[in-house]
Amino acid sequence: MGNQVEKLTHLSYKEVPTADPTGVDRDDGPRIGVSYIFSNDDEDVEQQPPPQGPDGGGFPDSGDGPPLPPPQPYDPRQHEVECSVFYRDECIYQKSFAPGSAALSTYTPENLLNKCSPGDLVEFVSQAQYPHWAVYVGNFQVVHLHRLEVSNSFLTDASQGRRGRVVNDLYRYKPLSPSAVVRNALAHVGAKERELSWRNSESFAAWCRYGKREFKIGGELRIGKQPYRLQIQLSAQRSHTLEFQSLEDLIMEKRRNDQIGRAAVLQELAVHLHPAEPDEGESDAARTTPSPRPRPPAPGSEEEDGEAVTH
Repeated sequence: MGNQVEKLTHLSYKEVPTADPTGVDRDDGPRIGVSYIFSNDDEDVEQQPPPQGPDGGGFPDSGDGPPLPPPQPYDPRQHEVECSVFYRDECIYQKSFAPGSAALSTYTPENLLNKCSPGDLVEFVSQAQYPHWAVYVGNFQVVHLHRLEVSNSFLTDASQGRRGRVVNDLYRYKPLSPSAVVRNALAHVGAKERELSWRNSESFAAWCRYGKREFKIGGELRIGKQPYRLQIQLSAQRSHTLEFQSLEDLIMEKRRNDQIGRAAVLQELAVHLHPAEPDEGESDAARTTPSPRPRPPAPGSEEEDGEAVTH
């Protein structure tokens, strides 16, 4: 069952003392965490998404070959993974495709602007792309972490043509005030590379809104039992659970699942984990405790020059 974690991107790490430089979390002292040297998330390897039609599908080919089928609208239920995240027994994140739910509906960037308020979290999605998160700060602009730099961009530019939605309700933490969220985001504009404390756009945007150090690199203890669980919904009756030592690790896997798509995730679980139909009296949820396996960086990639960063 450990084969699932071969897809994780833990390459090399060491333990370093960490503390929150902003002082948002005052309940604990410095913690020992893991500062990862390499990353394989969207900020480093993301390619430009293909041109999309108004419904999120691709434009037909204008070449001389046979006509392509009409573009299909982007359907979160088809491309995304329905899942929940638990810290011990508390649900801290949930993406549900329950009937009648419109929370995951997507909009063109122009229409999305009409639904945004300062302090909102925005997610841009596209098939076969990592989801990209940003903080709406007003005046048609967002602040987001992209390609190892925190930037202030117009929402339409940050979308890169992808459809988007407001995702304030996915995480269940208590949010900061809208003014504090905007202030957190704008305070880090221009930060890049070694100055960064986040692995990806989602972790940065979520930290701005909730102020929790768990979203930061090495923000929590990684010793002992895995307290985080990612519950992947396989069907209406069945699920599979992966366990993690940190929220940072879990977010990386959750984002990878959205990037490869629902069908690929289900295929991986079927091939590598061989989930059997539950016998009578057994739980419907299968569980795996992943153990990261190192793998060398790809030649010529940015990972080759990575160094440990202490925050």
